[in-house]
Amino acid sequence: MKKAGLLLVLFVASLSFAQVVRPTVYLEPQQGFETYLAAAITKKTVPVDVVTDQTKATYVLRSAPVEVKSESTGGKIARCLFAYCAGIEDKGNVSVQLIEASSTKMVWAYSVNKQKGGSKNQQSMAEAVAKHFKEYLGKN
Repeated sequence: MKKAGLLLVLFVASLSFAQVVRPTVYLEPQQGFETYLAAAITKKTVPVDVVTDQTKATYVLRSAPVEVKSESTGGKIARCLFAYCAGIEDKGNVSVQLIEASSTKMVWAYSVNKQKGGSKNQQSMAEAVAKHFKEYLGKN
């Protein structure tokens, strides 16, 4: 009987240690980029839970407007004819800040510049943010 009680206590104790509390993060809306961020956070297995209610968040991830610079078709043709074709893809950049919700203290920031064509820019930039966000969380 004592062995069964001891096993039960050890089992319950192991369950309580197994449940690690993950921080929650609210992604501030930014012209749809938050959707790319949410997908990237899932894809890169960032150890956070994304919430839709800012009052329940440990952190707020705020992004600046995504800037995409597209080169015109004429410009691309001219560069290929008279120079070289490398580096004529669309370029994009975005910066993010991780804000501690309880104190409004900025605890992490990251900026990414990507050179890819079309809508791949936002996905690629979001995945870069998620990768570095995961690295930051792993250090703290």
